[in-house]
Amino acid sequence: MYKHILLPTDGSEVAHKGITEGLNLAKAVGARVTFVIASEPLPVFADATGLAPLAVDMAQYFEAQEESAARALSGAKAAADKLGVQAETVHVSRAQPADTILDIAKSRGCDLIVMASHGRRGVGRLLLGSQASDVVTRSPVPVLVVK
Repeated sequence: MYKHILLPTDGSEVAHKGITEGLNLAKAVGARVTFVIASEPLPVFADATGLAPLAVDMAQYFEAQEESAARALSGAKAAADKLGVQAETVHVSRAQPADTILDIAKSRGCDLIVMASHGRRGVGRLLLGSQASDVVTRSPVPVLVVK
């Protein structure tokens, strides 16, 4: 069965469903888990004047991303500890989530990815993208998507 399960999160309530399902599965089969969160690069949009964000805005953005990731990973690790599941955490900053998930799964030798999906459809999916869909499409290992 599975020995090493990757559990991506973004710190949201939806992602928590994937974490819970993945931890329960890991407990049942005796697998270890790795939690991963990717903090996306600062989206840069130019306005009519063509100005980019100020350096102080960027610093605040990345600091907030680091704090958010630390909180999410700490909570996930605590949940694993409570169930007695061996777990490690990984935070990759300034990275695209789907790419990071696939890279970590490969580099850490994960044999399953369990992740939640926001279930966006239509224009929302086109505008916001779907990390779960991207991972499912490109992953060389099985992916369990929790809704």
